[in-house]
Amino acid sequence: MQQIGHYLGGRIVAGNGAAGDVFNPATGEVSGRVAMGGVEEVNAAAAAATAAWPAWAATPPLRRARVLFKFREALERDTRRIAAIITSEHGKILSDAEGEVQRGLEVVEFACGIPHLLKGEYTEAVAGGIDAWSMRQPLGVVAGITPFNFPAMVPLWMIPVALAAGNCFVLKPSEKDPSASLVMAELLAEAGLPPGVFQVVQGGRAAVEAILAHPDIQAISFVGSTPVAEAVYRGGTHSGKRVQALGGAKNHLVVMPDADLDLAVDALMGSAYGSAGERCMAVSVAVAVGDVGDRLVERIAPRVRALKVGPGIDKEAEMGPLVTAEHRNKVIGYIDTGVKEGAELVVDGRGLSLQGYENGFFLGGSLFDHVTSDMRIYQEEIFGPVLSVVRTPDLGHAVDMINAHRFGNGTALFTSDGGAARGFASAIKVGMVGINVPIPVPAAFHSFGGWKQSLFGDHHVHGAEGVRFYTRYKAITQRWPASIRAGAEFAMPQIGR
Repeated sequence: MQQIGHYLGGRIVAGNGAAGDVFNPATGEVSGRVAMGGVEEVNAAAAAATAAWPAWAATPPLRRARVLFKFREALERDTRRIAAIITSEHGKILSDAEGEVQRGLEVVEFACGIPHLLKGEYTEAVAGGIDAWSMRQPLGVVAGITPFNFPAMVPLWMIPVALAAGNCFVLKPSEKDPSASLVMAELLAEAGLPPGVFQVVQGGRAAVEAILAHPDIQAISFVGSTPVAEAVYRGGTHSGKRVQALGGAKNHLVVMPDADLDLAVDALMGSAYGSAGERCMAVSVAVAVGDVGDRLVERIAPRVRALKVGPGIDKEAEMGPLVTAEHRNKVIGYIDTGVKEGAELVVDGRGLSLQGYENGFFLGGSLFDHVTSDMRIYQEEIFGPVLSVVRTPDLGHAVDMINAHRFGNGTALFTSDGGAARGFASAIKVGMVGINVPIPVPAAFHSFGGWKQSLFGDHHVHGAEGVRFYTRYKAITQRWPASIRAGAEFAMPQIGR
């Protein structure tokens, strides 16, 4: 059985003996044991990172970028290897896992431009004989706490930008699928990253609490559920840390009567049931506007029934299992609740059993119709292969309903009307908006993040927002002694005098 340890000071460390099970979701079998760290391991990681930071921060940005160039080449070379590990521990199909690595690679590519991204501004002669300029400097030791649904991509939203900016990084990955973190550590070392600059502490709540409390960790990036995101944000800021904490979502896809219905149905299938709905950008609510509701449900229901569910290694599978039996049971509980609340369960994914994989954590796709905004299945994030259809009389009501929801991560509008699309994009109170694009995840050189209870903190992830998060701004105003002739000045300096 595989033993999955920490990565501290440039080497794998077994830990103090406490360990948790890692499952193969397709078979339900325990495939490994992961070390469960806490205060001791976080202290060791922070100490090694603190010792490594001065030299890494003093390394010219161009040299840091060259390490990332080599890391990018190694990631591209080993994409299939990493994807296979993700599939074995998370359950998503191989093509989806490969796509996850590719999206992470894009952030590495963005971070390779750090010499340009760190350039400040310079103004000659802001006053007589005085010049001024700005610079961005690294924070020190920073940490990332990442979720189970993207064990490679979400860490890669954080690590490349933080390292490129001159910080040392401590990663606490999900204990449900931890192995990809060690592969990334291996490839960073291969790329020439000095020991101590990147650390991995495995574990659960104890490791998170130790990171929140540690005085040498200057900033925390977090992605996970909203209750934990809020707790991390409050705990981290209480400890004087800079925090960006991305929480839950309830993403709506609005289908207008003039939409290309085939395009909309394809979009709903991929965005609602891809990765078994275990995406923070998964569409979980289809908003049917006007008279399109019956036609939409008639088109999508047979597609949901025909979903090819199987192990991630099956090339024919469109959807794999959920990550754990506990999570599958939680999603089933939501389906039960929806039925009790009076929603129409058009397609029921409960009770699915696959021959040869009877113990796997599988659940078929489910589809609800006539869901209303007061139902729990509408209000709460299900994080599984469950799509709810809500009907509204017009686009104005759809916008009001979405804006009233406590989550504001992503949304989409499918229409042929450019005016409607423009108005929707402006009026909607959501952080990421797609027009005829179902999963509007920004490219790496833009930034990812939601509004309302989908994001705690002022900065979104990667892109220019990521560079700002992992650096401090400094302004310098300079005058040389030869130009100082007036003696002491006791009034507020006035620019331009």
